Amino acid sequence: MADSRLSARALDALLGPWRTREPAYEALADAIRLLCLDNRIAPQTALPAERELAARLGVSRTTVAAAYRSLRASRHIESVRGSGSITRPLGRRDLGRVAADAESTDLQQASPAAWPGLAAVYAEVAGDAPSVMARPGYDVTGRRGLREQIARRYTERGLPTEPSQVMVTNGAQSAISLLALLLVSRGDRVLLETPTYPHAAEVFARQGARLVGVPVIVGAGWDLERAEHAILRSRPGVVYLMPDFHNPTGESMAPEARVRVAELARSVGALVIVDETTAELGVEHVSSPVPFAAAAGADGVVTLGSLGKTVWGGLRIGWIRADVDLVRRLTAARPTTDLGTPEFEQAVAERLMPVMPEVLRQRAELLRAGRDAIVDVLRRDLPEWDVPHVSGGVSLWVGLGAPRSSALTLAARRRGLLLSAGPRFSVGGGHERHLRVPFTAPAPVLSQAAQLLVQAWHDVADLRFDAGETAPLDAVV
Repeated sequence: MADSRLSARALDALLGPWRTREPAYEALADAIRLLCLDNRIAPQTALPAERELAARLGVSRTTVAAAYRSLRASRHIESVRGSGSITRPLGRRDLGRVAADAESTDLQQASPAAWPGLAAVYAEVAGDAPSVMARPGYDVTGRRGLREQIARRYTERGLPTEPSQVMVTNGAQSAISLLALLLVSRGDRVLLETPTYPHAAEVFARQGARLVGVPVIVGAGWDLERAEHAILRSRPGVVYLMPDFHNPTGESMAPEARVRVAELARSVGALVIVDETTAELGVEHVSSPVPFAAAAGADGVVTLGSLGKTVWGGLRIGWIRADVDLVRRLTAARPTTDLGTPEFEQAVAERLMPVMPEVLRQRAELLRAGRDAIVDVLRRDLPEWDVPHVSGGVSLWVGLGAPRSSALTLAARRRGLLLSAGPRFSVGGGHERHLRVPFTAPAPVLSQAAQLLVQAWHDVADLRFDAGETAPLDAVV
């Protein structure tokens, strides 16, 4: 029995420009495979009937039937009596024709390994466990000491902040979800950058929001003319931005653009949610930029931060910085989702805050070495690609020169390299000509990954890539 059914219209929107090679049935099968692998189509979802999908896509029913047969052969879908073609759950280590003893290189999650000093901080907090456990453990606002530390860091960066303006959350994703729950209703418009952080877009879409995309272009940044038109025309209730070392492009918004976007948002009554999870990840040097809310005015601006990218993804500590009234409303709304952030992790975060300059220095060195390693290989071996120079963040937004991102992603998986295709980061479709290439792994790993990517590109360019089972994507970060 299927958990849900996908209409032909919805699948057509997800597929985008799928017909990038021949035969057409295998191109269609590949496009649906990738949607399954990165969870844009959930397991146990019923696909459209063959005739319905053929009519929608403007192809023969034979083409759709052949695509479904290919998907059944690779075990991405199965036939269920009374339900039709149903997507299957896929195992993480099922890598198709990748050699059984080969280790895959996973660049889907653009997040570095734990900061080397983190284990010692955990041990230190564990030694003080009795005092941690003396607390009730239910605290929807967060430990006073940690909120003081977060407020102090904002103040030092130019945004005066009191502890009462801070709520501690279970990572930035939890913060986005809580804000969406409180602020977004079905039918509301939410403006986001495109490309953007996929899980933020998914949260707003799950609330029933209508998503409006504003382009961020490598080398040019935010399209302010499009942003002005989109804000004034759609009148969104929420604007979600990542203005410092944007994920995935690495771009940073100019000061005058910050002021203009904030003014436009205020003119239509929109709340600006600024995601700063990558803001301090300078590659050339340690970076702690002036917060958006300080440069553009704090009125109507909410700031999100976390330790996921800077310290470790497994340390689920994030926060919301907002006016006191909104923090109170969030505190009242939060118990419907969770009852607070774990005390032990908060105690770890509290001890990390004073050493953040040291953490950021190590991160800058790691990211610089990784960026240089992968850029050197790609520029040398794939001169036809547009490989940008970025001064911070976690990834390159590479221009391929052809709409083959999805095909390339699948080809790379055959060689044991796991990446996320460009359309995964889109709002409203597109980005088949781009690929996100993270540089958060150690330099030797990234050099090898770049070589695998070069080989995969030649597979696609030579039309030697064909279908098969690969590993699913659990999350993109």
